[in-house]
Amino acid sequence: MHAASFEMRSPLHQQRATHQQRSVESTRRRLDRLARVLDSAVRVPGTGIRLGADAALNLIPGVGTVAAQAMSAYLIWEAHRLGVPKKMLARMLGHVVIDLAISSVPVAGWVGDVFYKANLKNMALLREHLDRDGRVIDVEPELIRARTA
Repeated sequence: MHAASFEMRSPLHQQRATHQQRSVESTRRRLDRLARVLDSAVRVPGTGIRLGADAALNLIPGVGTVAAQAMSAYLIWEAHRLGVPKKMLARMLGHVVIDLAISSVPVAGWVGDVFYKANLKNMALLREHLDRDGRVIDVEPELIRARTA
C-alpha cells in the first residue's frame, strides 16, 4: 500500500478532519449569531421590521459607525479564513461599503440601516459557499426562525 494512502486513512488524519469540521461548524454558528445580532436581533412590535446592533450603533456619530463596520469586517475576515473565493469576498465587501455609505448619511442613513442587512446578506453568501463546498451543518433552530421571520 502506498504511504500517502495509508496516511489518509489513519485515525490521526480522521481525528484532524473531524476537529477541522467542528471548527468550521463552530465558526459558522458564531458568525450566524453575529450577523443576526448586527442586523435583526429585535423585532419592532406590531411590524415585521427587525433591527439590530448595526442600526443602534450608527446612532452614535463616528464611533458607532466604526464599531459596526469593524464587526462586519470581522465577518469578512472569517469568510476569507474559511476559504471563500476572492470574487465572493469582493461581493461581501461591496455589501459593507453600501452599508457604510447608507450609515454615513445623518438621520436618513439611520432609517436605511434598518432595511439594508449587509451582514445577513454576507452570511447567506458564506452559507452558500460552505454548503457547496460540502461543509453542511445543522443550524440551531432559533437561527432558522430568525432568518425566516
